[in-house]
Amino acid sequence: MEHGSLNDIRNSTFSLMDEDHTLANSLRFLLNKDPRVEFCAYSIPHPSENKVNIRVQTTGDSAKDVFKDACQDLILLCQHVRSTFDKAVADSSTK
Repeated sequence: MEHGSLNDIRNSTFSLMDEDHTLANSLRFLLNKDPRVEFCAYSIPHPSENKVNIRVQTTGDSAKDVFKDACQDLILLCQHVRSTFDKAVADSSTK
């Protein structure tokens, strides 16, 4: 769910349900490396609630588009890690 201003597409807060520090910190890391991002942080409103809020402020691009790009980058990164791991396991079993 996105909470943002209808007048300013550069600033939004995204609420992700059933998530925790694992996804939020990974996205925060990738977003802060993006030159289009001016500010990014996340918070967990309450420890007993499986919800994270990720705040994104950009230099001009749509926060929603930048957030989507970070999600895509994280998917690609995870796929690379998985394929590298699988290759290393396969290589070690043939030795």
